[in-house]
Amino acid sequence: MPEAMAAPKASNGGKNKGGAYVDRDKPAQIRFSNISAAKAVADAIRTSLGPKGMDKMIQDEKGDVTITNDGATILKQMQVLHPAAKMLVELSKAQDIEAGDGTTSVVVIAGALLDACSKLLQKGIHPTIISESFQKAVDKGVEVLTGMSRPVQLSDRETLLNSATTSLCSKVVSQYSSLLAPMSVDAVMRVIDPATATSVDLQDIKVIKKLGGTIDDCELVDGLVLTQKVANTGVSRVEKAKIGLIQFCLSPPKTDMDNQVVVSDYAQMDRVLREERAYILNLVKQIKKAGCNVLLIQKSILRDALSDLALHFLNKMKIMVVKDIEREDIEFICKTIGTKPIAHIDHFTPEMLGTAELAEEVNLDGSGKLIKITGCTSPGKTVSIVVRGSNKLVIEEAERSIHDALCVIRCLVKKRALIAGGGAPEIELAVRLAEYSRTLGGMEAYCVRAFGDALEVIPSTLAENAGLNPICTVTELRNRHAQGDKMAGINVRKGGISNILEELVVQPLLVSLSALTLATETVRSILKIDDVVNAR
Repeated sequence: MPEAMAAPKASNGGKNKGGAYVDRDKPAQIRFSNISAAKAVADAIRTSLGPKGMDKMIQDEKGDVTITNDGATILKQMQVLHPAAKMLVELSKAQDIEAGDGTTSVVVIAGALLDACSKLLQKGIHPTIISESFQKAVDKGVEVLTGMSRPVQLSDRETLLNSATTSLCSKVVSQYSSLLAPMSVDAVMRVIDPATATSVDLQDIKVIKKLGGTIDDCELVDGLVLTQKVANTGVSRVEKAKIGLIQFCLSPPKTDMDNQVVVSDYAQMDRVLREERAYILNLVKQIKKAGCNVLLIQKSILRDALSDLALHFLNKMKIMVVKDIEREDIEFICKTIGTKPIAHIDHFTPEMLGTAELAEEVNLDGSGKLIKITGCTSPGKTVSIVVRGSNKLVIEEAERSIHDALCVIRCLVKKRALIAGGGAPEIELAVRLAEYSRTLGGMEAYCVRAFGDALEVIPSTLAENAGLNPICTVTELRNRHAQGDKMAGINVRKGGISNILEELVVQPLLVSLSALTLATETVRSILKIDDVVNAR
């Protein structure tokens, strides 16, 4: 209780009413400091909203540079000190997890709502009233958004492509959207069963980054792609592959403790080496007996997963060997080609192996090699996307853009409804909330009205970033929506206002809904804070 805590400091001009000291100044100051800190974060990210948004270049303390205009990435890398500003970083992270796209808009909306709050607070309206009215406004807003959405079928590929393209439009790789959008749609469609799915596990879509080439060389591989090199150079292509995934080592056994063996004469030495050969040959023969001709070996820390001798034997038997498979990739590999990981040689039986049409090492014109395993007989529902790019920054940005596009399609799977883009839903909300506020009375009406006006920040920022006159554009938009043209939005390509659905600028309903609700929740919790106390 700040009133109780502040009691001893009665000297600084507080009025003494019946012995109780009341200082109304501090909570207000704390609130304004929180609001201005959070607004600063929102303003920093505002310029990167929309298809004509600018990118941010972020340098970390190691000197690594990231170029991106994905809101969540910018905020994640930004060094934010103020606790209230950190809430906005968490907010964009939440939007990234929930919807995957719209991470910039959610922060911009939150900033605008906080701006509205500070104006209402200056007028002397109590924070609780503002907070409750905002909740009312959001409930009404969700209703309006759901009302203006259109249902979508997952079989309607054209619509899915449009929403993926809209998501890619605001990214650095937007000129490649004709290639990346179909790729992400196909990837999601292969992973799920369109009839029954309610969500998509993006772990099943593996994005593999490979330096070299251009973004045009990106491809979708139905099967498994490994970035490791083939250990034995002799075998680089195996048809009708039987694939075994082992988690034990093909090398002479070691004791658990550190030990030293003192060999006194040459015959003993010879016997040790012979034993070693016999042991390894026995392992390799058992592998061959099971009919395996492609061997994947998990990375081992304790000793060499693969001794040179074992490699020599495997090479003679024409078995393709890939070593250093990462621990976390094991599950994905098993799911893709239907093998089971084998932890001991005794379990190496034919039924543990996965089969595929072809396993080959592909040469990527002078920039390294990839191993592709395609045509699996019992494919799990997984796909791999190989992302190429001329430098690290481009590849990383391409990967983030593909992730956003995949998330957009995931949203459509979760909630099968589309809504217009281009600032149309926000203006529609502003107009409808202004109408709704006239039916309320007192302070509430005022707060709901302010909430509606705050949402106009999205279209005005879109217009500003596209070099249009924000005031004219937003006024014209408001006019069109008041006349009942629900789908009017800002057309950035032509620099004017047009029916956004005809321009095929669409986004999933879930993106707008979660942006609105999450932003409001954050703003309400910032409003409720009236003191910041440092803990020891």
